[in-house]
This record gives sequence, structure tokens and C-alpha cells, in this order.
Amino acid sequence: MPANQFTVFTEGDELYDDMLAGIRNAKHSIALECYIFNPDETGVQFIDALIERARAGVRVQLHLDTFGSAELLIGHQDDRLREAGVELKWFNTLHWYQPHRFNRRNHRKLLIKDNDVVWLGGFNIHNENSLKVFGECRWRDTQVRITGQLVEEARVYFDKLWEGHRHWKPHFDAEAESTLISNHNWIERHRLRRLLSHRFHKAREKISLCTPYFMPDNFTQRHMILTAKRGVEVRLLLPAISDRPVAQWVARAAYASLIAAGIRIFEYQPRVLHAKVTIIDDDWCTVGSANLDYRSFFVNFEMNLVSLRTDLIRVLDKNYSDDLAQSREILTAKLPQSGWIQKLIQSIGWVCRRIM
Repeated sequence: MPANQFTVFTEGDELYDDMLAGIRNAKHSIALECYIFNPDETGVQFIDALIERARAGVRVQLHLDTFGSAELLIGHQDDRLREAGVELKWFNTLHWYQPHRFNRRNHRKLLIKDNDVVWLGGFNIHNENSLKVFGECRWRDTQVRITGQLVEEARVYFDKLWEGHRHWKPHFDAEAESTLISNHNWIERHRLRRLLSHRFHKAREKISLCTPYFMPDNFTQRHMILTAKRGVEVRLLLPAISDRPVAQWVARAAYASLIAAGIRIFEYQPRVLHAKVTIIDDDWCTVGSANLDYRSFFVNFEMNLVSLRTDLIRVLDKNYSDDLAQSREILTAKLPQSGWIQKLIQSIGWVCRRIM
């Protein structure tokens, strides 16, 4: 198999054009997983492209989360897709006798074309990521296009979830140059958290973290603090503008203790930050759909790329630096002010972060 090649996207319009070109050029198969797939101006482009390929005889598999993509279901676009021959599956549909299933969601964002290209990351398919449609306030996110051996690995992950094999255990090499990581069953559910804590322990100089939702478990937070206290520069980039204000209040409840431990916290100012990226010591990175929160670690289905490739790390690090230049550092003496109601919400939310 050829070596993996990576292309990083941070603008939705450029990413969507690239993904749509891939779909329209597909000869054999298209496999798409998404959390939010809205039937808006952006989503309809994808719906039309998938329908056209299905009618041309290409096998099109579409795996959507019932909660995240409810607008598509309500708008009956699923009927159009099925009538054209698209194989559509809904992840964990709601049943009155199993209401708890609805809590676990497929948060992965994955597109595989002809088993030779894969796109994965944090981008959903909706107008909020498009400059052309949403304007200057479009969301800031990160996605990676991959060619090479990882495409086959991604295809296996897609097929196993599509077929309902929840107990399948993939081979995972934490020291591989590049690999994929998921949390699709009880055995694998702790893998990302363990991998991050292991890398925190090995960090020598700096850790750069970016997440839209910061609500980690106590274990992860403790390892971040211990890493900072032994002299490693730990930077945490979070949104100043959030699509989930409650989650933002909860994250801010942890600011004081993190800053006291030496962790530097920055809030990205221009628009909603939705990227999920970690870079450690210029020689390790992960990018994908997983947030630094309890749901991504233990509840939702996620997919991340883990890599030692310096060319990919350089691009992600450059993007991180550009984002920091548009951010405000939060200092102990300048913590965001809030009234007693917000402080109460923060405290309750931090305790209840397992279900947020």
C-alpha cells in the first residue's frame, strides 16, 4: 500500500467542494457517516450528489445519527435517498422500551470514496460551516483527507459499525506512524483517554489542546495538572463563542484550578470553535471527532486520527498558532465574571458532565 498522504481543511466551503468532487467521481462505493447532516443548502448538495451516484449504480451507504440528523428525518429527505437506492441506516433510533439507547450517539464524521480516499475530522454537514451561506460567523473546524493504507483501516471501522459488530476488537499499535482510534465498544471505550494520559506523561516541552467542549473526567484533568506542574507548557484553546452556552459555563468552572496549576487557557474570539486537535512536543498529534469531554471518551462513538508524521503536525501547529493569535488568554485575575446563578449552573454542570 502507498504511504499515507494528508491534506488539512479548516474552511467548510473548501472541504465540502473537495468531498462533493470525490462523491461525484466515485466509481464503485461511497460510505458516509455523520452526526449532523442537515437538509439545508449545504446538505442538499450532498443529498443530490449521493442520489445521482446511487442511480448511476454506485453503492452508497449512509449512516446517520438519529439525534444529530433529526432535521433530515423530519424533512422526509430520507425517503428521497432510499427511493434512489441509497442504503440509509439510522444509528440508535429511539424506542419506548429502550430509551437509554438514545443517549449514546454516533458522533463520527467519516467519508470513504472507492476505498481510496477518506475524509475524517470534526466537520458536520450543515450551513454553519459555510462562508458562502453562513457568512463571516461560520464555524472554525478541522478535517483531514487521507490517501494510503489508512483508507482500508477506516473502511473496516465503517463496516463493523454498519453491520452492528459492537464487540469487535481491532489491532491497535500506539507507536505506529499513523493509525485510527475509535471507542465502539466497552473494551475500546477507555483507549483514547488512556492514550492521552500516556502521552501527557511522556511530554517533554509542550502540549497544545483544542476542543469546543471541555468537560473531562477527573482522571484526565488530574493528568493535565500533573503534567503542567512538572514544567511542561500546557495550552488549552477553547471557544469564547459557543453553540452550547451551558457547556461553556461548565468548562469555565474548572478555569481557576487549571490556571493555578500552570495551564494556560485561551478563548478563541472570532466565531464558534469546533475543532478537536491535540499536538504534543511537535512529534505526536491527534485530530478527529472526539472532544475533551466525558461523552466523547465513554458514551458517544468517535473516530480520531493519531499520527507521528511531522508534515501533518507542522500544518496543525501552524493552524493552532494562527488561532492563538485571534484568542484572548484567560488570567487568574481576569476570569470571566458571572453571577450566582451562572456559578450555580457551572457547579451543577461540572458534577453532571457525564450526561451533558
